[in-house]
Amino acid sequence: MKKFKFYERLMSGALLALTAGSIDAYTYLVHGGVFAGLQTGNVILLGIHIGEGKFAQAVPYLFSILMFMLGTILIRIVQHVYEEKDPEVHQHLVIYYEIILLIVVMLTSSTLPNMLVTGMLSMVAAAQLQAFRQLKNGPFTSLMMTGNIRTVADSLYTALVKNDQVALRKAKDISVIILSFLGGAL
Repeated sequence: MKKFKFYERLMSGALLALTAGSIDAYTYLVHGGVFAGLQTGNVILLGIHIGEGKFAQAVPYLFSILMFMLGTILIRIVQHVYEEKDPEVHQHLVIYYEIILLIVVMLTSSTLPNMLVTGMLSMVAAAQLQAFRQLKNGPFTSLMMTGNIRTVADSLYTALVKNDQVALRKAKDISVIILSFLGGAL
């Protein structure tokens, strides 16, 4: 059995997906109906509010999108600094960064404006998406399930049509990610 780096293991991916699902459900339900990670949803809601002329109500969606972009840029800087020195160090730094931001949110969410809480959690989601893209040497995302659902369907097709056991294992692994995300949302 092949050994994978800690951040490419199924358990790590499942925990990341669980976190992503719970963060999005939390910000949507408790902090104003805005997603921290699901930026496609925010773009849709932003467009709806702008289309209805409700510009003030559109601001939180735009803010979350901008904070997500900022979070991506910050992690990209960390990746750039460490890609030649020690390419695996940035994953550890990203985990610490996420934990610190989650603790800050936990301690301050009852006193901060919804937009700021969602913004900080958008930065967490961005860090996760930017730094953790591999599961057992294959692409995946812990944040958005559309591509993962497509991967499961494609892998199931390949497994059934070609009797491909590797594709079947991939379908099972990505199904665990989807179910973990669902568990986080629950």
